Amino acid sequence: MPLKGSNSEIAKRKSCGNHSNALTSSYDDHIRPLLDAVDRLRHLRVMEEGINLPTIVVVGDQSSGKSSVLESLAGISLPRGQGICTRVPLIMRLQDDPSISDPVIYLEYKEKRVLTVESDIDAAINTATIELAGPGKAISNYPLTLVIRKKGVPDLTMVDLPGITRVPVQGQPDNIYELIADIIKQYIKPQESIILNVLSASVDFSTCESIRMSQQVDRNGERTLAVVTKADKSPEGLLEKVTADDVNIGLGYICVRNRLKRETYEEARLAEAELFKSHPLLSSIDKSIVGIPVLAQRLVQIQAQLIAKCLPDIVRKINAKLNRNVSELDDMPQNMRSMGDAMVAFMQILSRTRETLRKLLIRGEYDGFEEDAVMHGVARLAEMLNQCKNEFPHTPPIKGAFLMEEIGALEEASGIYLSNFMPRTPFLSLLQKKIKQVSCTPKDFVQKVWDFVEGIVCRILDKESENYPPLQLSLRRAGQSLIEKMRRRSLQFVKEIVEMEMCVDYTTNTEYIKKWTNLMEQQGNFMHVLMAQSAPAVMKFPDLGDVDIGPLRQQNAGRVEQAFDMKMRLLAYWECVVLRLVDALALHVVHAVKNLVENELDAEIMNEVVGQRVGGGSNGIEKMLEESPATAAKRERLRKSISLLQESKDVVAKIMDRISIRAD
Repeated sequence: MPLKGSNSEIAKRKSCGNHSNALTSSYDDHIRPLLDAVDRLRHLRVMEEGINLPTIVVVGDQSSGKSSVLESLAGISLPRGQGICTRVPLIMRLQDDPSISDPVIYLEYKEKRVLTVESDIDAAINTATIELAGPGKAISNYPLTLVIRKKGVPDLTMVDLPGITRVPVQGQPDNIYELIADIIKQYIKPQESIILNVLSASVDFSTCESIRMSQQVDRNGERTLAVVTKADKSPEGLLEKVTADDVNIGLGYICVRNRLKRETYEEARLAEAELFKSHPLLSSIDKSIVGIPVLAQRLVQIQAQLIAKCLPDIVRKINAKLNRNVSELDDMPQNMRSMGDAMVAFMQILSRTRETLRKLLIRGEYDGFEEDAVMHGVARLAEMLNQCKNEFPHTPPIKGAFLMEEIGALEEASGIYLSNFMPRTPFLSLLQKKIKQVSCTPKDFVQKVWDFVEGIVCRILDKESENYPPLQLSLRRAGQSLIEKMRRRSLQFVKEIVEMEMCVDYTTNTEYIKKWTNLMEQQGNFMHVLMAQSAPAVMKFPDLGDVDIGPLRQQNAGRVEQAFDMKMRLLAYWECVVLRLVDALALHVVHAVKNLVENELDAEIMNEVVGQRVGGGSNGIEKMLEESPATAAKRERLRKSISLLQESKDVVAKIMDRISIRAD
């Protein structure tokens, strides 16, 4: 029988067996082990692992008659009183046992099993509830399991939840509605849950809060079965209510009569049967949807179908979660017990760190960091070098009008010697000024490089040592200390190469002569235009663009010729200077990074971690023996979870084997 069905179809179904007999329906022997297996999984608390179990969840507004329905199914009395009676989720596990004469009843909660008897069950539940939810009328989400083995009860497991109330009474928190709603939604949201919605015949179903909540998670009502209580109190219009189905109850309705306190459960069943047989209004309701025996049979059928439907998915989820947890536990660092274990783990951290940095900063391999461009070290270093190269001006920085700076330098270098010789001193003086003006560019470059490398080194060290917080601090300190040393060396190197460029004007680069020769070819035309007073005062020069030559017409022609020559030499030589600086920076960075990864990092870390004592006490290696509380807690959590899931897997495997054998 499928779970879903219209109310009219359900009304046509005829019950099997005699409803006036025991409450249990004819229940195949092979179904009972399935229910036992699910109950065992629930007892193991496998739901805390995110694995939902097929569950019949009983919900209803306060005073809707939930307790009466459950009492009638179980044949026992539950706590009654003013306000909320059910203050914790009550898992009721009913087991039909024809072999016993006296019921076996016990409660399970907080790893306890408390035996009780029918006459004391009310007090036992109240005592357990106080332990779980505290005194008063507060509620708790910690479940209480009530197991009832009794002759004639239906084999069912149901979860009874606190009744919905909007107005807190004395002793209840102001947000009692929100607390109850959260618990109910937690239980009815999973697709594995069947919602048994208990409605009072005296109310408009569409206004019931329990209906509103169930519709939020089961809009089409495919998982909802309605039990209409107090049929004898409000018989008028009940047939029309359950036939019209204005609130979309996909699994249909079952109408029942509540037991009166003075009645025995057997007397109540007889009175119920007589009510729906002879009452002028209620007798019109189809007998297949009335009475506690019908409800019991219907729930047993739904439960069997639900378990059969969900079991394969439960197996899959248990195996998947077990495999994930085992893998996660295997990936955790071993729990070290000796200095030898710690040293091995420490050397493995060094080795993995070194290899990862080789990939990122030397070989340009980005395994594991494909989407993280910041970690693509070789590519980012190349970008920084290109940016540095572009920051150098294409020509020497110009100060003042065209050639006036060169003329001033030549005049200051005047002496008593032949005037047609090009003096070297003014050229070197101008060159030094130009280089000094751009000396910050290579300094900024190496600062940026080592800031970037520090970020990568520290990130990899942190990642490889994340399970050893005391060691992690030492490794980061060692990495930062080494980067600072490398930074100072690079700044010293930059200072030296800049000073070398300022010290002497020299190059073997043949491009210098070629460039200067090409530029000097323009001197004749330049002087001709300069001497022609009627010629325009603006000329176009390669690399310089338009220049104003007007002020030069007031200068000595021989001096202008010398200044022109010096300017062209500076332009030609400047390219050699910039290329030499960029090449030197590139070679230095590559060599320094390689040296850091291949040689200096290990030595620095060993000195920091092994050679020094932390706070005058243990060194870093010894500290590795002290597992952090978070890591220890995670390890224990995974072990407990694996044990629980393995036991759950065994439970399910046994029942699946039985199903397979029966199928054969």
